[in-house]
Amino acid sequence: MRPLRTTLLTAAAAGLAVTALAQVPAAAAPAPAPAPAPAPPKFLSAGQLPASLTPWTAGPVRQGVPAEASVCTAGIAPAAGTRHRDFRTELDTGARQTITVAATTDRAKALAAELRSALETCLDRLKEQDPGLEGEAFYQGRVAIEEGAHVYSIDTSYPEVGSTDIGLYSVGRDGTAVTVVEWGQLGELDGAPLEGFKKTTRTAVAKLY
Repeated sequence: MRPLRTTLLTAAAAGLAVTALAQVPAAAAPAPAPAPAPAPPKFLSAGQLPASLTPWTAGPVRQGVPAEASVCTAGIAPAAGTRHRDFRTELDTGARQTITVAATTDRAKALAAELRSALETCLDRLKEQDPGLEGEAFYQGRVAIEEGAHVYSIDTSYPEVGSTDIGLYSVGRDGTAVTVVEWGQLGELDGAPLEGFKKTTRTAVAKLY
């Protein structure tokens, strides 16, 4: 028969062991891996521009707003979150795509609205700056893709020198991404690939995400 003192000491030791185990913190669960950053929106390729008499060449995708900004939308898109890509042909035809990723959907909506307003008022502002300039501007309709895209044309001329230029523009949005596509060449609206530009606009918005 075990002596009472031995029994009490054994019980006390067991209690201390249980207490010590209780004080050992449980191993911390591994922190969840951070979610991968979303892939940046994709740009148009040269082959997705409206058909031209000579092939399109695509420049590199560059960070920030273009150093030579559009006369219609300069100063609207922030440099942060913006990238752009220029395109050209061997003739007097050029194009550009700009993509801005806003912090929130509401900011993207506001940016798209401001860009549209700038295009709608562009010709009037250009005429104020240059009284010798003449032209016509038209809203060419909505393209049904994602949150929608809107197409504009601005036809300008200098009668004194006989030069004419036509520009096609679009603003589209998918979630937090807003894209502007610009196309321009010497000539008039009758010679511009309006339907091809609308197809390009559709592709540009569809490629964002």
